[in-house]
Amino acid sequence: KTSRSTDQKRIGRMIDIEGMMIADGFDEAIIGYCHDMVAGEDRVIYSFNKCIDILKHDMSEEEAIEYMDFNVVGAYMGKKTPLFMRENE
Repeated sequence: KTSRSTDQKRIGRMIDIEGMMIADGFDEAIIGYCHDMVAGEDRVIYSFNKCIDILKHDMSEEEAIEYMDFNVVGAYMGKKTPLFMRENE
């Protein structure tokens, strides 16, 4: 079994980032990508939980969740906007 960080590096190499919109500062939270059949575009998928962990280096958990919900997840930037998956704990 590979570690999660090894999986992320492998996934990162497999993804052709060119043409996909990336959320600045959250590279370590990339868990994969999908093809949006409606938009006809590939979209990067991030772990919402990992994004919160990244933000918690500079703010409280409550502030991180509010920031993610309002400024990141709520920011529609067109058909290539990344997806943020909330994982069950």
